Amino acid sequence: MKRRREMEKGSSEIRSAIEELSMMVNAKQGTSVVDHDATYIPTKPFLFLCNLVVQVLDKIGPTMAVLRQDIHQNIQRLEQLYESEPLKFSNLVEMLKKENFEGTARKSNSCSKGFVWLTRSMDFMAALLQKIAKEPGQSIEQAVEESYIITLKPWHGWISSAAYKVALKLVPDKKTFTEVLMAKGENYEALREEIMTLISLLVPFLEDIHTTLRFYGLDRLKST
Repeated sequence: MKRRREMEKGSSEIRSAIEELSMMVNAKQGTSVVDHDATYIPTKPFLFLCNLVVQVLDKIGPTMAVLRQDIHQNIQRLEQLYESEPLKFSNLVEMLKKENFEGTARKSNSCSKGFVWLTRSMDFMAALLQKIAKEPGQSIEQAVEESYIITLKPWHGWISSAAYKVALKLVPDKKTFTEVLMAKGENYEALREEIMTLISLLVPFLEDIHTTLRFYGLDRLKST
């Protein structure tokens, strides 16, 4: 799936994510998530957000290669099922229903597992961006480590944790990282305001997803 191959010149991943989430919030207004069978998580917008995370990791460089590869593979997995029947699988929840019915949701190559880990990757990115915006004096190494501990570490086995510890030692300095996030001509204060806007949209979206994952019994899955 190739969506918005080129972002508007001078824009950034942060602004693109805000735009995408704003459209989803507007579309969702007036709907209820009480009926889990009727829950709607749009596949293309969700994967678009995941691809933005990949783009940010690409800009950072090879230090986050493990996380980047994991996200990219899970995106491809969900894209493949979506493209097999776009109308039906335009709602990600239909993928969960399908695999839950077939009894394949917990298999290592399932879309359900891919969805879980993509959501957790966005949890990590949301936590990291929030720390960057709210704690400007904190080092990027500390921000990354603390974000990892609260979002990904509880679900990682020793192999995944060991790989992440190596990556943690190679993260760029905070100046480099924030410059990666900025749009052309943007300053830090403007970036900070945009991050807070993004967080206000992203966190409720992720909370809704986690509610759905709990309903399907997928919220406690762990890796090796």
